[in-house]
Amino acid sequence: MLVIGSSTGGPEALAKVLPALPASLPVPVLLVQHMPPVFTRQFAQRLDRLSALRVVEAVDGSPLQPGTVHLAPGDHHLTVRGTGRGATTMLSQDPPENFCRPAVDPLFRSAVTAYDGAVLAVVLTGMGSDGRNGASVIRDAGGTVVVQDQASSVVWGMPGAVASAGLADEVLPLDRVAEAITRHLQRALPPQPARPTLATGAHR
Repeated sequence: MLVIGSSTGGPEALAKVLPALPASLPVPVLLVQHMPPVFTRQFAQRLDRLSALRVVEAVDGSPLQPGTVHLAPGDHHLTVRGTGRGATTMLSQDPPENFCRPAVDPLFRSAVTAYDGAVLAVVLTGMGSDGRNGASVIRDAGGTVVVQDQASSVVWGMPGAVASAGLADEVLPLDRVAEAITRHLQRALPPQPARPTLATGAHR
């Protein structure tokens, strides 16, 4: 699965990354943007208009399907309940982490519990260090972590904390993040069996 965390400067960054992803994205996407209530619904609607992917404000208990982006609602942590194909979204008002609710770390940790190492995490521009501890859990489980570079970030707090801890597989300018997401997800897919070809003149 794909999990994304962002804060200061995140709305603009996400409005560039998500529209660059294909509608055929083979995994579900869960997204935490530090944002107060009310604004998250409007932001989800904006991203949905811009993107080929379906973008919704997350509700509790939604099945996770490829090609759908679930944005954490303001004042609620967004995590994953269950495992694999039976996984669903879960919302809670557990205490803030890193002074934030929603926070990135709970989402990242829960993704590993649900999908083991089959997790790609992206940390975009933002203040603070939310996402660093979760990125460590993802790397320990065999997942992949991509962060936005300092030059293209409004604030290089969150991605910088991950990179400085040695937890980033790639540190990239914003305009290369979507390509990296697509590339990593394609690598993670199992090889598809070749389709049998019909010999010339074969009966159908």
